[in-house]
Amino acid sequence: MQGRDAGHKNPCGRWGKFRGRLQMKPVVFVVGLGCLTQWVAGSGMAQEMRPQARPETMTAAQPPADLPNETIAALPSPVVAPVVEGPVLGPETNLPLPRYVSLKTDEGNVRRGPSLSNRIDWVYRREDLPLQIIGEYGQWRRVIDSEGVGGWMNYAMLSGRRSVLVQTDMQPIFSQTDPESTQNAILEQGVIAMLGECDPDWCWISSGGYSGWAPKTALWGVDPGEIRD
Repeated sequence: MQGRDAGHKNPCGRWGKFRGRLQMKPVVFVVGLGCLTQWVAGSGMAQEMRPQARPETMTAAQPPADLPNETIAALPSPVVAPVVEGPVLGPETNLPLPRYVSLKTDEGNVRRGPSLSNRIDWVYRREDLPLQIIGEYGQWRRVIDSEGVGGWMNYAMLSGRRSVLVQTDMQPIFSQTDPESTQNAILEQGVIAMLGECDPDWCWISSGGYSGWAPKTALWGVDPGEIRD
């Protein structure tokens, strides 16, 4: 890596990009080998890229404590913003937020803001990598990965095809929704699998030519209560 002004590599192969344009391609993982290509380029980037928590309630501002009672009585009543119930819909697509998608190609730039003028902070290089959309602006989507970091990507880089990331090392996939049933294969942590049907506790997934049922608790890219036919 001498003489290349680019980024730094973590053991999982994600390359953070700053100043240079070097984009290194990590190993493509299949059943039995897996590693999520995630790493933050530069100190403090992870905190910067993480979305701020949405407040659950809105409280009204209070007048200063030293105001006379008659002045406080003359002030208009504060307005408290109501808590919105139900799913939040994206302003551009009218689809629910957040929602899961996947990386359409084997290369996708992740920018600091929703425009080409913003610098590239990440380069994802794993096709079908599951991502979660948490914001929309024009043709741009704000995404996060399984570690909660990310940025803005053009919608053309994303697919509605669903995938999941195996979170548990040496995770068996079973022939039935029963941990005592036959094991069809064993997947290492970080393997990407395509998502099929799901019941409240299990999902049918496929990777490396193998398919089977896996518990939802071992997967990232599907909600706990999500049902898929």
